[in-house]
Amino acid sequence: MAKFLKKFRWLYPGIKIKRWIFLTVLGVGILVFGAVRFFNDEEIFLRILDIGGVVLGAGLIIGGIRSMLRSLLSLFPSFSSGELLDIVYKKRFLEKGPKVVAIGGGHGLSTLLSGLKEYTTNLIAIVTVADSGGSSGRLRQEFDVLPPGDIRNCLVSLADSPSLMGELFQYRFKEDSELKGHNFGNLFITAMTQLTGDFKRAIEESSKVLAIRGRVLPSTLNKVSLIAEYQDGSLTEGEAEIPKKKRRIKKVYLKSLDAQRRITPTLEAIEAIKSAQVIVIGPGSLYTSILPNLVIKEITQAVVESPGLKIYVCNVMTQPGETDGFSASEHVKVLLEHTHPRILDYCILNTRHPPSDLLKRYAQEGAYPVRADTSVLEKMGYQVIEGEFLHATDFIRHDPAKLAKVIIELLHKESLGKII
Repeated sequence: MAKFLKKFRWLYPGIKIKRWIFLTVLGVGILVFGAVRFFNDEEIFLRILDIGGVVLGAGLIIGGIRSMLRSLLSLFPSFSSGELLDIVYKKRFLEKGPKVVAIGGGHGLSTLLSGLKEYTTNLIAIVTVADSGGSSGRLRQEFDVLPPGDIRNCLVSLADSPSLMGELFQYRFKEDSELKGHNFGNLFITAMTQLTGDFKRAIEESSKVLAIRGRVLPSTLNKVSLIAEYQDGSLTEGEAEIPKKKRRIKKVYLKSLDAQRRITPTLEAIEAIKSAQVIVIGPGSLYTSILPNLVIKEITQAVVESPGLKIYVCNVMTQPGETDGFSASEHVKVLLEHTHPRILDYCILNTRHPPSDLLKRYAQEGAYPVRADTSVLEKMGYQVIEGEFLHATDFIRHDPAKLAKVIIELLHKESLGKII
């Protein structure tokens, strides 16, 4: 009985929509009646009255529907009517977009997502949970939760909500506060995890708050630590500590912090990879953002076996303590050493030189442009897409719009080639 009554909740008192439903129904009745009479009456005068009835009915229908929409839109004060209609249009259009999976972490992945969300909502970000520094590291130690920082960045990048909500999630408390260094979004996800007891559900609930386009998934729900083995045989544990040693890295791998549990991938992540039309790896820190996902062997295996197009977006700049002096081909070689030769089909390289003033600032930190040695990559059997994909204002990063555009164009080109 309760389920039956729920179907009529639109007619409950105080909903402020019954009158407009009645007006619309009345308009339909008058329009139909006038149209029927128009075809049956033979006198000119009566036909004119019938046309008036049709016009009146159409007017009542339009007025009723407009008033219903106005009443419904008034329930969403944080959105203007234009914003809501824009969101509805985009959701309907973008839900027909290609299935895209992006793998990585840090600012590189969030930059990529902000561009790709303009083409599709069938977008899934698979994000590392090996972060051990900053706000994420502190919350991880204090509350025994998975680090939320990279997840938060991706959620904000995919947000379809008003910009104020995104700014709220990125808000960092000031140094004179007991919460200094923490982002509101990190605290929100942590609190939601504590409340629900489930990190994945906490991400889902946060996704609803931000009305994101797509989904964000952790690569694993296991508590893990990233370990680097250097060329000299020494080891360092902790994502944040690895670059500080300033030594050549031989390999990285994950260690489970629960000795009783084996590291396993998120099931939804594997399913997404298998059904993806395009899989994008990077940009992002090679050893500490990208590889922590791919050293989970089931994820690499799923990428290799996926029929989707596989693209690696090489970093614009080298990263001190990780990829010092690396060319593009050296990035790819490290990727292959940890994974499989069929992990990628294409490599996207930026060929635009960054502004000299920014280069000087980056050089002080030991970061330099990645050399685009295209011929070496082609000899390795990979296709290379070169272009000016740089966005350089305060930071040197990829331009999200240009990057997303070339990825979608490449997918369309490949799809067309298969049809022909």
